[in-house]
Amino acid sequence: MAQVLVIADDLTGSNATGALYARLGLRAVTVGALAQVERYADRVDVLVVNTASRHWPPARAYAAVRDAAGTAGDAPLIVKRVDTTLRGNPGSELDALVEVLAAREPSARIRTLAVPAFPDAGRSTVGGLHLVDGVPLTRTAVANDPFDPVRHSRVAAVLGAQSRRSTDELALDVVERGPDAVAAALRESPAEVVVCDATENAHLRTVAVAAARLAVEDGIRWVALDSGPFGAALADELGLRPAGGPPARILAVVGSVTDRTRTQLTRTETALGARWADLDPAAPDPAAVLAELRAAAGEGATVLGVRVAPEPPATATGSAPVPAPDAAARILRALAEIARRAVIELCPGGLYASGGDVAAAVTSALGADGFAIETEVLPLAIAGHLVGGPHDGLLFATKGGLIGGPDAARDCLEHLRAACTRHTLGPTLSTT
Repeated sequence: MAQVLVIADDLTGSNATGALYARLGLRAVTVGALAQVERYADRVDVLVVNTASRHWPPARAYAAVRDAAGTAGDAPLIVKRVDTTLRGNPGSELDALVEVLAAREPSARIRTLAVPAFPDAGRSTVGGLHLVDGVPLTRTAVANDPFDPVRHSRVAAVLGAQSRRSTDELALDVVERGPDAVAAALRESPAEVVVCDATENAHLRTVAVAAARLAVEDGIRWVALDSGPFGAALADELGLRPAGGPPARILAVVGSVTDRTRTQLTRTETALGARWADLDPAAPDPAAVLAELRAAAGEGATVLGVRVAPEPPATATGSAPVPAPDAAARILRALAEIARRAVIELCPGGLYASGGDVAAAVTSALGADGFAIETEVLPLAIAGHLVGGPHDGLLFATKGGLIGGPDAARDCLEHLRAACTRHTLGPTLSTT
């Protein structure tokens, strides 16, 4: 059975959304015709159904979504994927989806979280208003779209023009107070649909954490209405995993101590639940780091990493401690030893190394002949696999320590996780 059912209204949006779930290690397939929906419903982790209904009249779009959802059957998470600028029939299509689910589960407490923000694409929601690069929808080109002009900037108004569901809004200041505040606000709201403000990926994750908590504690059956990333975050927080087992474990080894790198690693904690063990640069102890990694793996973490702890701050006299002449070499040897032993003990499906010296030291420590290049994740971030030696074929990604924006490390780790899934499940699905 599919873990996630996504109903979308156009092909490019369907595929882009499926890619977000694939980055979580879930096998995603986009289909269109009802015969294909029925064929793949029980054979993938994420079934994305493209109804191609964006430009249809609301009644016809409603019928298309009703038929698709009815044919696909149940899934732990149901998602109505909407256009990033709310064009089309989001209200009527949401009604169809919820009504099919209510008929299938008459005793369920069904509520909808409308979180259309897509921060990486410049889409945000503030004060209930949906913005494109900071500009309200009605002041952008979509207000004059020849097929689907958007008449409202307020998300609740866009939905209300078609939907019979009651709506409420969750303000940004509540989201920024964290999951506890969001969970409390959701409990207090009587609305069937709650529109949540969000301007960055961390906000999406905060709402997802709160929703997952209420799913367990209050038995809420959530439907997500979003443009892609929130549904993926919610799937992750709900603990949805590939049918073949949990996502492959990824090991990361990072030598850079720059502020840019620290920011990137913090993003991996928020987005992926990464667990980092700090290596003391003054007295590197591989055994202590390995013990932390083992403990994190035992607690279910799937993204594990070692990083170099920041140097102590300057003293009261304004002078920072002077590192030993061979400090860098000792740190590099320790990181390589940690990688070697962790690969043997924890059996990761993929390995990420940040920094050229670190990547070279790790490759050598693993006894590899070299690195088979397969793709460029982003400029100066390369993915492929090790060749030669006892770990031949191990998926591997490298990135320069000063390369990329805040999400660069996250992107590399997600690429590895998706690659692990493809490697495990094979390149194709048989249609026989």
